[in-house]
Amino acid sequence: MPAGAVPRPPQTGRMVSTSALELAARTRRFISEQVLPVEREIVVDGRPMDDALRLELQKAAKEAGVFGPLSPVEHGGLGLDTRDQAVVLEAAGTSLIGPLALNCWAPDDGNIHLLAHAANAEQARRYLAPLAAGEVRSAIAMTEPAPGAGADPGMLRTTAEEAPGGWVINGAKHLTTGADGAAFVICVARTDDGPTMFLVDADNPGMRVLRRMPTLDHTSAPGGHCEVAFSGCFVPDSAVLGEVGLGMEYAQVRLAPSRLSFCMSWLGLATRAQELAARHISRREAFGARIAEHGLAQGHLADNEIDIEASRALIARCAEVIDAEGPASSAARHHASVTKTFVSEAVWRVLDRAVQLHGGLGVCEDHLVARFLVEARAFRIYEGPSEVLRWSIARRVLRPYR
Repeated sequence: MPAGAVPRPPQTGRMVSTSALELAARTRRFISEQVLPVEREIVVDGRPMDDALRLELQKAAKEAGVFGPLSPVEHGGLGLDTRDQAVVLEAAGTSLIGPLALNCWAPDDGNIHLLAHAANAEQARRYLAPLAAGEVRSAIAMTEPAPGAGADPGMLRTTAEEAPGGWVINGAKHLTTGADGAAFVICVARTDDGPTMFLVDADNPGMRVLRRMPTLDHTSAPGGHCEVAFSGCFVPDSAVLGEVGLGMEYAQVRLAPSRLSFCMSWLGLATRAQELAARHISRREAFGARIAEHGLAQGHLADNEIDIEASRALIARCAEVIDAEGPASSAARHHASVTKTFVSEAVWRVLDRAVQLHGGLGVCEDHLVARFLVEARAFRIYEGPSEVLRWSIARRVLRPYR
């Protein structure tokens, strides 16, 4: 391999475990029987997705034995490796609120992984344990209003200055997912030694959660996407997550698994939309035949199936790399970028075709696929816009030729 070439670890051929396949089947039954009726109440009837409903769903998931696929066993989770997570999260993702019910939805999914890697024993007891158990929610405050950090973390403007016994944080964040009602926020701030992560409790008087920003995706999780202000926000030295100056390294540990878990869950919703579309066109008639008998409709279904199978294969390969090389490895970052770019766009294509196959009813939320499409639009932006990911992929490909 040329020096600097894209790392391509060998495939091990390790299959998904039988226990994970059984868990995925139980998850799909749980979603079908207990979550889908609630999903319809939210989408069609306007029932709010709040923490009371979240706790109700998560209690049911615990009773069904499907709660916590991303959480460590010692904190009440299922302790699955990434390959086994793929089939379980796809099953959970067949509902917009399925991942939330299983406690494997953003931002808590990535924060559980981050805390398991970087938290010390006391931080794990205080923050990771209740988060993994679903007792609380969390947020991570990274994205800032212009000219601050967005897709480019090097533009970070929020600062943390040393003070006697701790640090003082000042800055503005926005699009902080889940901040309204979160028990704590992981704030990324610039220090003299580099970006650093700080654990900030919700009752800290120096942190204010401002308005929920009115975004397209508002159905699938409580807490919204919020503006958050840090003004003279004092935190003790014990609030530093990991080491000072290593915030971006810890972000890399979080990033690949978080991108991949999104892909797993949204792929589940795409498979659900494919099922809904196939059922609809098999019953509806037009021009003297069922729509399913028309070649153009069959073409949409075929293209959906191709996108679904290709996405599933990329997810499986990326999961294998993460398990073999580690989440912060160059290979994991590369495969996560490739997978997230393709899957986010493939899911959008599948959902868009599902809307089209429903005809006029496709834009009516009674049939759910309209809401699926709207909720999925942000997937092509968060955890790295497709354009930025393509840029990083191309840089890795070109590196040995420069």
